[in-house]
Amino acid sequence: MKILNNKKIMSIAAAMAALLLQGPAQAAEMNFAVRQQWTLGEPSKWDYTAIDTVRHRLFVTRGDRVQVLELPSGKPMGEIANTQGVHGVAFAQDLKLGFTSNGRTDSITVFDLDTLQVKQEIKTTGSNPDAILYEPKSHKLFTFNGKSANVTVIDAVSLKPVATIATSGRPEFSVSDNAGKIFFNIEDKSEIHVIDVATNTLVSKWPLKDCVEPTGLAMDIAHARLFSVCQNKTMVVTDAKTGQRVAGVAIGEHPDAAIYDAETANIFTSNGDGGGTVTVIHQDDADHYSVTGNVVTAQGAKTMAMDMKSKIIYLPTVSDKKFVIMVVGAK
Repeated sequence: MKILNNKKIMSIAAAMAALLLQGPAQAAEMNFAVRQQWTLGEPSKWDYTAIDTVRHRLFVTRGDRVQVLELPSGKPMGEIANTQGVHGVAFAQDLKLGFTSNGRTDSITVFDLDTLQVKQEIKTTGSNPDAILYEPKSHKLFTFNGKSANVTVIDAVSLKPVATIATSGRPEFSVSDNAGKIFFNIEDKSEIHVIDVATNTLVSKWPLKDCVEPTGLAMDIAHARLFSVCQNKTMVVTDAKTGQRVAGVAIGEHPDAAIYDAETANIFTSNGDGGGTVTVIHQDDADHYSVTGNVVTAQGAKTMAMDMKSKIIYLPTVSDKKFVIMVVGAK
């Protein structure tokens, strides 16, 4: 056996350390890529996408309608028509109902999750409902109204508005901690607001330091961490108990959605500009985060939904004058 001197040992150790530092980034680039591209016809406006995990369906907002695709095939299987200016889709699995937020008509379309048949249209108490969230323990539906800077609370059983909550600015993406609190970004004020579900009241307003125009929001419930994506190419991590800033992470241009995968401790941000990327961030622990790679998607692919079982991400955009879904998954 050849004996190495200290200088050689130190040199080898340094090389191994360098490889370890490079490894995660290379692994992310190797493990995630665009696997398919589904073409869905002529271009249209779009916003949120959502997955009905019970029926394995992808809901894609298309401006004046919602297109429903079978998963994992991508086969079109139906539409929810006349959803003018539709932004988002929410599901009440316990009630077998779905809801769309229709920005142009200040309304919510209620539909049957099994048949996709429209059951009712509800008027919101604000203007331009954007994000929409169903909280199953309270059976309450929340719409976050961009133009009127407020939140409409609806009893999802009676399908009637029960409260309106004023905010300090334009609400964006929202998340629930499944324990009675709802968090949402305020885009024009760079803040996070907190709603108490039981009382339908705003209980906290937290500044998002070093975050310009926060849009997408995700949450690690177990560690009480909120992930806000910001237009200055940053993801800001906030303690959901105290509102204190925990960390900042560099991401791509024009981000509009964030997803947290508790199983792998990965956060994904979809960035529409700069050619289009998905930034993959690993949660090393509750207070430390590292970028492990950027998956090239397509210009404009800024919103997304993820199937947590298959780890497949679906991103809508327009490419070559066609409306498409970029399908990103492990190689």
